[in-house]
Amino acid sequence: MWRNVSLNVAAADVDALSDALLAQGALSVAVEDALAGTAAESPQFGEPDSPGTPLWRESRVVALFAASDDLIGRVAQAALAAGIEDLPELDFEDVAEQNWVQLTQDQFAPIRIDDRLWIVPSWHEPPDPAAVHLILDPGMAFGTGSHPTTRLCLEWLSSTLVRGASLLDYGCGSGILAIAAAKLGAGRVVAVDIDADALVAARDNATRNAAVIELRHSQAGLDEGFDLVVANILTNPLCVLAPVLAARVAPGGRIALSGILETQAEQVIAAYAPHLRLDIGASSEGWVRLEGRGS
Repeated sequence: MWRNVSLNVAAADVDALSDALLAQGALSVAVEDALAGTAAESPQFGEPDSPGTPLWRESRVVALFAASDDLIGRVAQAALAAGIEDLPELDFEDVAEQNWVQLTQDQFAPIRIDDRLWIVPSWHEPPDPAAVHLILDPGMAFGTGSHPTTRLCLEWLSSTLVRGASLLDYGCGSGILAIAAAKLGAGRVVAVDIDADALVAARDNATRNAAVIELRHSQAGLDEGFDLVVANILTNPLCVLAPVLAARVAPGGRIALSGILETQAEQVIAAYAPHLRLDIGASSEGWVRLEGRGS
C-alpha cells in the first residue's frame, strides 16, 4: 500500500518543499494547479525565454510515500526544511498496489489521424489493416500523436504529400513526422534535431516502422532544398530559424509550421515575411498550423 500526501503552498515554496519531501523518503513529487477544475484554474503554456509565471501562485504538491505511521512527521520536517513554519492542511489518499505497466498502457490507445493514417502503440493491434500505421510508444522524445500540434502536422502530411516528394522534418523529436512521411510514400526524408537523445529515439522508431529516414544533428547544417518542410517546435525557435527554414523550401515547395499558439501566429508570420508568406492553415485547441510556399 502506498499513500499520497497533498498540500497547498505558494509557488515560491514549491521547489524547496519538493526537494525536502524527496529527502524525507517520498518516491515521487508532482505539482498541480491548486484551483484546477474551478473557474479560477490557470492553464499554462510556455517555452524558453518567454515571460510568464513558472508555477501556479497557489500550487498543490502531491507526494507519494510508502505507507508509514509517521507521514505527518515526515511532511512537517520537510515543510520546516523548506522554510514553511505553519504546516498547511494535509490530505491523504491510499494508493493500492496495481499493475502500473498495464495502467500506463491503457492510457494510450490507437489514434486515428484520418482515413489513411493511424498512430498505434506496439501493444495494440492495428485497428484498420488498410491504413498506414505508425507504431510508436511514449518515450523520452516529444511526439506520440496525441498533442494537437503533432496532429495538425500529420494531417497536413497526409493531405499534402505526394509519392516521391522530398521532406525535411526540422526538430524531429520522436521522428513521428519523418516516419509518417516515409510510410506515406516520400522519396527522401531528412530528420534534424538539436537533441542527440531525440535522434536516438527517432532512429529506433524508424527501425521499428521499417522507415528509411536520414538523421542529422542540427549542427551538421543543410544546404539543399526540399519539396516539403515541416517543423513542430515552439514559437521562439521557429522565429529564430526563419531564414534557415525558408531557405530549405525548394521553389514551388511547401512549408508547415506548428507548435504555435493562436496568439503567437502573427509573430511567426512577421518573422517569415521577408522570406515567404505564411497563412493560418488550420487550428486545434488553441494551436495553429501555418503554411506557405517557396518562391
